[in-house]
Amino acid sequence: MVCHILAQQAGSLSGRFTGLDWAVVIGYLVLTTTIGKMMAGKQATIRDFFLGGRKLPWYAVCGSNIATEISAVTFVGVPAIVFASGGNFTYLQLQLIGLVLARIIVAYVFVPAYYEREIYSPYDYMANRLGGAARTVTTCLFVLGGTLAQGARVYLAALILDLIIGRNIFANLANATHTDTLTWSICTFGVLAVTWCWIGGITTVIWTDVILFLVFLTGAFVALGAAVMNLPGGWSELLSVGWNAKESGPWGKFTVFDLDPSLTKPFTLWAGMIAYTWFGVGIFGTDQMMAQRIFCCKGIRPARWAVIASNFGQIVTITIMFVGVGLYAFYERYPLTGEALSLVKEKTDRILPVFIMQQLPPGITGLVIAGIFAAATSALVGAVASFSQTTLAAFYLPWYRWHKARQGVNISAEQAMQNPRLVLLSRVLVLVWGALLCLAAGLANAATSKFPEILNLALSMAGYTGGALLAGFMLAFLKVNVDTRGFIFSAPLSVLTIFAIVWHEPWAHIACGAGAAVLFGAWLLHLYWSGNGRPDDKHPLQPVLPAGLQTLLVLAGVAIVLATSYFGYFGTTIDMATGKLKYITLAWPWFIPIGSVVSFSFGWLLARRKSTGAA
Repeated sequence: MVCHILAQQAGSLSGRFTGLDWAVVIGYLVLTTTIGKMMAGKQATIRDFFLGGRKLPWYAVCGSNIATEISAVTFVGVPAIVFASGGNFTYLQLQLIGLVLARIIVAYVFVPAYYEREIYSPYDYMANRLGGAARTVTTCLFVLGGTLAQGARVYLAALILDLIIGRNIFANLANATHTDTLTWSICTFGVLAVTWCWIGGITTVIWTDVILFLVFLTGAFVALGAAVMNLPGGWSELLSVGWNAKESGPWGKFTVFDLDPSLTKPFTLWAGMIAYTWFGVGIFGTDQMMAQRIFCCKGIRPARWAVIASNFGQIVTITIMFVGVGLYAFYERYPLTGEALSLVKEKTDRILPVFIMQQLPPGITGLVIAGIFAAATSALVGAVASFSQTTLAAFYLPWYRWHKARQGVNISAEQAMQNPRLVLLSRVLVLVWGALLCLAAGLANAATSKFPEILNLALSMAGYTGGALLAGFMLAFLKVNVDTRGFIFSAPLSVLTIFAIVWHEPWAHIACGAGAAVLFGAWLLHLYWSGNGRPDDKHPLQPVLPAGLQTLLVLAGVAIVLATSYFGYFGTTIDMATGKLKYITLAWPWFIPIGSVVSFSFGWLLARRKSTGAA
């Protein structure tokens, strides 16, 4: 065994992906595609394409929720965080406290609200309560935040594909096109995602996710078992080495709780209890990537079960955290060398793929890698499906109804949704969004300097717009009797605020200044075009506050953005990898809480009141 291990540690990964592994990967993809097609049935309308006919069982939706939440980012990124020097189990504070509470809130508050009538997304709910403009604003927010987050997920998976096979099979293609092999690895995921979504819409996504969840669980246990079996002391050595890693905390790698009140650390008890609960409510309740599955159940009760039962996905998370400890113990005894060492030094997130390639036997390697690939593809499929549905509802359907009205045919939104031609348009949008998300994955590399760990990068991206989305829901749900005007201006103000919190370089000051100037100018133009904020026959709604005071509020909001851009950080340090100045900023779990407070408060105060009973 020792000789075998030492031979694998020679450093090269070349030739480790065998023909048997290829057979397993291809067989897995064919199997999941076939099952997804069989379960999808005929996609006659976009109700079938995007809601699965509202007939999917809760356990399938639950499994899809878990697979979407975990994705390849968690499967690969969490072991890397635990493995790293000083890494430990503190990520569990967010999972076991924040997400459990968040799911309960979503199940008992959001789900009943969404089942009041047949809708396709949270943004339809907000439009019904606040006005049609709310759907346009929230769709744009979702597309922006989702593109950033899913781009990071596809980027990670492409790194893995590139590490294993991409540098060999795409080398000639990359040279001929003057690109790199990573670009072609990204394109591979794009092609797979579009194909899966074309086959059967959301039904294919959900049923393939169920299979994916089982592969995830199997892969996690296989990787953990491999680490334990390759340690001479087995479990006892793993636990001992993990416990004695005192640089990671009082309980070594198994340190779970961090009571540090610092707002710059993402994994603390306070972040888990407060920020991540808030964060989770926003993601599960208003991000269409996660929420779209809620709308596919038969009613409130099964949808609620699907949301709450998703908490069992923590079993996978805990297992892959133990995988991180196993990797740490293994490489403490058998240090990395050669190519493997240089790859992991460059990006710690490569540690699990490197271990899989070096230590798992042929066939098993293919199964685990297939799970990682399918996770990324599934996440991308869910993204393109949700983006296509929301943009269709926000932009094309209003135009379609207007066009029909000009022809003398008045149709309801529900009737417009039954047009069978919309399925073809939906497939075209899937193709467009697949290409755009691949482009976003290519751009994600620029953000890795700010968030070295891919897990933090992917999760932080959703925080830019998640607060505004949650605020939009609360303005609609609480029935504060205001229109959508305030939200139209408060949503971009919220995004600018989060951007100013994160970025403090000179170019960011310019971007914040330009954004603030555009926002304030748009407000002044709006007041001019709407009669200086005074109610009249065309705009009979009374502003919540006098127009002059509302203008001062907008000015105060953009001033806060500029001040945050220049002074809103907690100190500086030098990035040892690049030698550049690095700003210490607010941890990402707090993005959605802050963004939602900004968007809700300004959205209410800048709005106009509706008449009593209007909702």
